[in-house]
Amino acid sequence: MKAISRPGRAACLLAAVLTVTAFCAGDALARSYPFGPRTRSVNDLGNQFVPFHAHLWDLLHGRAEGGLLVNWQSGYGSSFLPDLGTYLGSPFAPLVALFPRDEIDLAVYAITVLKLACAAAAMTGLLLACRPGRWWAAGLLGSSYALCGWTLADADYNPMWLDGLIALPLLCLVGEWARTGRRRLPGVLLVALAWTANFYTAYMATLGAALVLLLRLVLTRPPRRQALAAAGRAALTTALGVGLAAPLVLTVYFGTRHAYPGRVRAFAPVPAEDVLARLLPTAYGWGSPALYVGTTALLLALALPFHRAVPGRVRAGWTALVLLAVLSLQWAPTHLLWHAFATPQGSPYRQTFVVCGFLVIAAWHTLSYGPPGPRALGLAAGLFALITALARRSTVLRPLTWPGLLLAAGGALGGLALLARAGRRGPLAGLAVALLLGAQAGESAATTAVTTRLHLAHLDDYAPWGERQERQSALIAEADGWPRRRTDPGREQTVGNDPLLVGGEGAQYYSSLTSDVLSRTLTALGGGWTSRGRSVQSLDNAVTDVIFSVGARVHSPPDPHQRHSPPATGPAHLTRRDVPPLVTVRPRPDTRPFGDSPYRNQEILLGSRVYTVPGFTVRDDSGRPLPYRRTGSGTARTRPVITARCPTGTQVHLWAPHFSGTARLADGAATLFTSKDTRNRAAMAPLGTAPASGRLTIRLTPTRPGRIPPGAIGCLDTGRLRTAAARLTAGGASGVTVSDGTVHARLPAGSRGIAVLAAPRIAGWRCAAGNAPERPAGEYHGLIAVPLDPGSTSLTCTFHPPGLRLGTAVGGAALLVLAVLTAGSALRRRRAPVPPTTTSPRERATSAH
Repeated sequence: MKAISRPGRAACLLAAVLTVTAFCAGDALARSYPFGPRTRSVNDLGNQFVPFHAHLWDLLHGRAEGGLLVNWQSGYGSSFLPDLGTYLGSPFAPLVALFPRDEIDLAVYAITVLKLACAAAAMTGLLLACRPGRWWAAGLLGSSYALCGWTLADADYNPMWLDGLIALPLLCLVGEWARTGRRRLPGVLLVALAWTANFYTAYMATLGAALVLLLRLVLTRPPRRQALAAAGRAALTTALGVGLAAPLVLTVYFGTRHAYPGRVRAFAPVPAEDVLARLLPTAYGWGSPALYVGTTALLLALALPFHRAVPGRVRAGWTALVLLAVLSLQWAPTHLLWHAFATPQGSPYRQTFVVCGFLVIAAWHTLSYGPPGPRALGLAAGLFALITALARRSTVLRPLTWPGLLLAAGGALGGLALLARAGRRGPLAGLAVALLLGAQAGESAATTAVTTRLHLAHLDDYAPWGERQERQSALIAEADGWPRRRTDPGREQTVGNDPLLVGGEGAQYYSSLTSDVLSRTLTALGGGWTSRGRSVQSLDNAVTDVIFSVGARVHSPPDPHQRHSPPATGPAHLTRRDVPPLVTVRPRPDTRPFGDSPYRNQEILLGSRVYTVPGFTVRDDSGRPLPYRRTGSGTARTRPVITARCPTGTQVHLWAPHFSGTARLADGAATLFTSKDTRNRAAMAPLGTAPASGRLTIRLTPTRPGRIPPGAIGCLDTGRLRTAAARLTAGGASGVTVSDGTVHARLPAGSRGIAVLAAPRIAGWRCAAGNAPERPAGEYHGLIAVPLDPGSTSLTCTFHPPGLRLGTAVGGAALLVLAVLTAGSALRRRRAPVPPTTTSPRERATSAH
């Protein structure tokens, strides 16, 4: 492809400006951050992506606990490279370093807008590379692609997916270069960049680009040998690019193999009227394919089969590709193919951006051959009216859809009709351009505003950085003692990744790569989680604080932004306790397996008996025992009561993983428990101190049906716990140093049994005691454990992310092959005969005649 021409540059600039203007105008209309008081941090944007970008900011400024290999702030020590490849691999992500730390929400928003602008410019460049045409029209369609329904409904709060939106047109360009036998090196580098930025959407974009290349080969009809050579060049370019990205891609792949299993569900296609409705502006629905690309682009795509100026093979080929792509959304085998043979846990139509890209490219093929005439435009309008009629009963249509649809359709049809009459210049042409650009900007802004507001109505949302986070961060900085001890941001979480956002080193961790061993270990100890086990929560428990060396803990009031939170109970504050070091020695480790009781499981890991677990009864408010200790199944006025006895002065805990509501000990403060089917599990919580009589009355206020399990009450003897902590401290490491993926500890002379590092035994840890050779670390009830030999006075553990070595080898091999091929091509060009620069005598004589 030649260097971009001046009109091409103007087209890309127009696409970017139109996209940014419409997107920001929509957010301003919705009064969404940063243009209004409404937060835009919905769902995983607030829970995962903003905190991960905050952690990247800390890494780039040298303030994070850990490095590229291990994130010591989350999950008591988690593998970070897979998270980096999943959430932060984009070349845009490091731009967060340019913003202040307390403006991390603005940084992520700015990166989102920049990605949309780049996607619009990339599609514009692809359109002009496919066929010459009006520069402003290419810019308009590039913007319609960047602001497609998939972007606004699914990807603007999943910013790493937007790298796939950029990758699709770029990979289609790589296919063009492979088809014509040019630019192998840039092509390989673009493939590597796309797969490094976000391999998940890059996989879908690669499939889409392969289909476009296949269609281009069918339409151009080269000789079979040339076609096979082009396909081979494309396959080689893709393989080398993916190979260069292998160090990150394979690390992510192996990270998913060790992750806690998510929900598996069968694919079920949505009704056809919902699919058609999502082609229209302002339509919104969870779990249906967001195919909106703007009314102008849709009308042009519908006009393609009837536009006689377009060659018949082009009309048939692009129409067939679009139809087959839409149908592939609804068929289970192709659904699995699009998603790498794994049904997504969230929205099942994540490949929709590829279909939107096909629609836009088809629209460009209509317009690049000249505006459709009255016949083609009339038939397209008829199809558009039929789509609207069939979709009218869909529940994804909104009240604003109809006036917005009329204005958009009027502007698009009027603009295209004027364009067909006016030609390329003149007042009518200018009016046509203004109508088309105005319709595109207006309906995209309206669709942005509607989807932004509906996100807040249907999804969880979280407040941007504010006073609450400032207070938490200040308290954590005040108590910082890492690696001597951990500081936990607290059970009263603000988002699912508080340690990444506000600092500290806690149990909290929310990722698609949350390790199986972490989730199961904390669950066995009484921990709670959301997102079906992939968002583990902090556990406010003195025993687990001792086990995991949590020497300081922040206690915050419930987040007032969460509507389900009880009223605030006071300002955030710190509590501290004396805890053992990160590395302790167990001379006689308890090898009994974990059982059903989290209290007994905590004692096994602690190595001491500290709980009394009494019997109890659960009665309704009339005094009758509740069958199977079920709560929340009766009338709304039913308030179950638990009665039990605990030793005087012990700390009372309630473990009710399947209870949702509040629990109150006597006249103490209400404690919130949140459980919901298999999605949320409530954490064990302290309720207060047992009275002198020892008789407990715990009043429950359920919010939905649940149950109280056997052994739900635990009475903690804090004196025994202090004795156990002192024993572990006396026999533990005298000094622990932590540097990214390396932990070194000095052990007391004569240590025997096993050394236990208070971190989950995720795959990749290798340890050595004393001068012994390094070996894969052992496991002690989910934690890292190393057998000690007589005379061992030191312990060294190092972390090697699974897949990194294999990925590095694959990447090195791909780099070597690329270097050889590049050098070979350069050598062939140098040896090729140079055309003569002077005229031979025969040619001079011929020219004279």
